[in-house]
Amino acid sequence: MENKDFENLYKRNYKRSFLFAKSYVHDDLVAEDIVAESLVKYWRVTSQEDTEASDALLLTILKHKSLDYLRHQAIHLTAIGNIADINIREMNTRISTLEACNPSDIFSKEIRQIINKTLHSLPEQTRQIFYLSRFENKSVKEIAEITNITVKGVEYHITKSLKVLRIALKDYLPFLLFFIN
Repeated sequence: MENKDFENLYKRNYKRSFLFAKSYVHDDLVAEDIVAESLVKYWRVTSQEDTEASDALLLTILKHKSLDYLRHQAIHLTAIGNIADINIREMNTRISTLEACNPSDIFSKEIRQIINKTLHSLPEQTRQIFYLSRFENKSVKEIAEITNITVKGVEYHITKSLKVLRIALKDYLPFLLFFIN
């Protein structure tokens, strides 16, 4: 190629190169980048080596740049697909675990024994306040009136009970927090 004027080369080959690249990559901006890179490479190859400028050479460069992009996209989409598959499996596991969750099983005989044993280890007044709060659904104010202690005193006994139960039921805590609080 005697005339190595890049601007003329660019004007002469841009449109058909763009249409070729776009027909494969389906993205205008990507096609523009591929064409720009390909034309620069084509110009360098033909101006530095004893290579004859030909449409076949330009088409080969465009083809390889387009293939590189498409292969990269395929890898990217495969990775996204793998991540989506992992997320779907994890979601299905959470769904099946939640579906298998039976609240009556949570309060199995073993857990009830731990709760009863723990509550019986509490001082009488603390145990009574906890029962009124959690099993009879009395408000703190109502419990204070029943037990003749201050609202702060009732809150102290409830907090104390919950702390002891949390320690005793640490293995069951995720489920029990729902029921106790």
